[in-house]
Amino acid sequence: MGIKLGSSIIRKVAMALSGLFLIIFLTQHFIINITSVFNKNIFNMLSHFMGNNFIIQFIFQPILIFGVIFHFVMGFILEWQNRNARSTNYQVYDNSSNSSWVSRNMIISGIVVLSFLALHFYDFWIPEIKYKYIESLPANPDRYYPELIHKFKDPIKVIIYCVSFVFLSLHLLHGFASSFRSLGANSKFYYSINLFTIVYSIFIPLGFCFIALYHLLISNVTH
Repeated sequence: MGIKLGSSIIRKVAMALSGLFLIIFLTQHFIINITSVFNKNIFNMLSHFMGNNFIIQFIFQPILIFGVIFHFVMGFILEWQNRNARSTNYQVYDNSSNSSWVSRNMIISGIVVLSFLALHFYDFWIPEIKYKYIESLPANPDRYYPELIHKFKDPIKVIIYCVSFVFLSLHLLHGFASSFRSLGANSKFYYSINLFTIVYSIFIPLGFCFIALYHLLISNVTH
């Protein structure tokens, strides 16, 4: 029993750490993308640096890919364990009275977010790999902004993009605060932590939606 309990705690801590790591990446991604709204030259410069830096491309990027896979696999394992525990230990379990809809459906929001990440890799990462390593085209530090504009010209793609970030917001609303609790955050700081996670979980996904909608509108107005 002690081993099983300990392994469950280890999984939750690992889940929390991988989630916080992905939040760092999400924040960095947002900071770069939001510059495309205000200054395309800065966006090009930052994107070129990220896309051509050896450490980022061949050390941090594989770690990021592993982190994404690890986080979602661990999430599925914990969800399966939680469902088995509930069905075994409780004859009557009223989900709606014991937890929020978000916490009960983390697996659903997680699958949507994972699907979006797969689409994002297909839409951005694979073309980047093709450009640099398959076609071996010369480095062009000014190509990133036009490529971004081209991606957000399609209204259907922008709608999918925004819906995915709504689900990411729901996922973060429960998962972000849970990560701190799993790592043993002091209860006297709970209100501040909870407030921060709520603001972050709403502001960042809405910020990504704003970027997509902004470029969709701009591309339609200018063309």
